[in-house]
Amino acid sequence: MSLLNVKDLQVHFPIRGGFFRRVVDQVRAVDGVSFELEPGETYGLVGESGCGKTTTGRAIIGLNKATGGEVLFNGENLATMNGYDRKKHIRDIQMIFQDPYSSLNGRKNVLNIIAEPLRNFERLSPKEELTRVQNMIERVGLSPESIYKYPHQFSGGQRQRIGIARALMLNPKLIIADEPVSALDVSVQAQVLNFMREIQKDFGLTYLFISHDLGVIKHICDRIGIMYKGRFVEEGTAEDVYTNPQHLYTKRLIAAIPEMDPVKRFEKMELREQINVAYRTEYDSYFDKDGRMFDLKPLTPTHSVAVHQGGM
Repeated sequence: MSLLNVKDLQVHFPIRGGFFRRVVDQVRAVDGVSFELEPGETYGLVGESGCGKTTTGRAIIGLNKATGGEVLFNGENLATMNGYDRKKHIRDIQMIFQDPYSSLNGRKNVLNIIAEPLRNFERLSPKEELTRVQNMIERVGLSPESIYKYPHQFSGGQRQRIGIARALMLNPKLIIADEPVSALDVSVQAQVLNFMREIQKDFGLTYLFISHDLGVIKHICDRIGIMYKGRFVEEGTAEDVYTNPQHLYTKRLIAAIPEMDPVKRFEKMELREQINVAYRTEYDSYFDKDGRMFDLKPLTPTHSVAVHQGGM
């Protein structure tokens, strides 16, 4: 059985207007997203800002309310649970946030930041709590004395390690990582990504990895879902998506990855021009008359794409 099974997830936000602030329209931030995660897998959600990938992650953990669909975690539908029932399951799902500077409370030291999940779910003596926190902070590569420092005393990479330590305190089964390295320097990004892969093996974690950077996603993910305007346009293994992209939007994302080699950079410039021409001539193959993507259709057992049959 899949650890996480998201079925036709929808998250709509009302637009209010007029004197009485009535609902006049709605923003379809997530508009029918479905995917599964197997235990131990890393699944990447990719897309530009505003495509709905972060809203999807927040809806899974309960920070955004689902308008429709199901979020099945170990077979239990989190989307319809009340707060009390959800809390019993939510300890197995933790989140790493994008900005290590704003996601940590600057008024609390590291001990209180990392111990917070324990205090919400377990009753430990101060000595037991201190031991658990010290063990975890050492596990993420920081000294035991670090627990008495405050977030502003650490670098960006160290702060993200503190955020990871907080997420690991309850031994979760699933971690939702929302752009966990986008606010870090490139040299630090690789260190954090390699560390996340290491602890995934040690703790038996499953990752839902959210990013706009296809280069980062390729490095860490087993399967990838490409999102655009709240819907999936392509889904497959990392190899499927990178070596055989089918949707126009996926091709544009890959073509936008920076290239250091001058020859390859020139090739990408030509590729971008070809994609722009295709966008103008093949638009009807990718989008219906209302500008919405078609539903995903399987190309192979591991690769699906939202393209009209007439465009294939």
